[in-house]
Amino acid sequence: MRIVIAEDAAVMREGLVRVLEDRGHEVVAAVADGDALLQAVTDHHPDVAVVDIRMPPTHTDEGLRAAIALRRQHPDVGVLVFSQYVETRYATQLLAKSSAGVGYLLKDRVADVGDFVAALKRVAAGGTALDPEVVTQLLGASRQAAALDASLTRRESEVLELMAEGRSNAAIADALIIGEGAVEKHVATSSQNWVCRSPRATTVGSWPFCATWSRDGS
Repeated sequence: MRIVIAEDAAVMREGLVRVLEDRGHEVVAAVADGDALLQAVTDHHPDVAVVDIRMPPTHTDEGLRAAIALRRQHPDVGVLVFSQYVETRYATQLLAKSSAGVGYLLKDRVADVGDFVAALKRVAAGGTALDPEVVTQLLGASRQAAALDASLTRRESEVLELMAEGRSNAAIADALIIGEGAVEKHVATSSQNWVCRSPRATTVGSWPFCATWSRDGS
């Protein structure tokens, strides 16, 4: 993979570079702010970008807004948001048109480097990687806005509930007696129906795993 990293914390940025290069991937640029991210993607056209949320100048949501702009300007480049926070308002915008080639993982909850790299590969290939806590936060915000239940089918709701529990595609498919490809379809469709209005970013605790999806349902 050819990768651009956008992370303002120097130690974290260099650590990501080392981890990915040690596994044979090419980090074509490692930058510290949103504007530099967009320029780096334009210059290098990577397979995927790893983006932190809180970057200069205000250290609030610049990274996530840059990720949304990146998706609009370069829809064929995968975007993996990698942060300590769940920012529901902009996360919904990031997933609004399509969840293909989008990921959102929480730093404190990725327990294994191999899982992180596998999720990054999946996003680069056009799949989806979402931490269960991200799904939980999005579901909660949507329900508070009283918009989710009316927009999701019963099966989509069942899939998302199991996803929020941290179950894999295979486990969800077994529980609902459907194919893994059907699970992927329901996740992609339902992600476009999330209507989240809360602007607050919430710090979340540590979980040992994340849930990932791809176009082939693997």
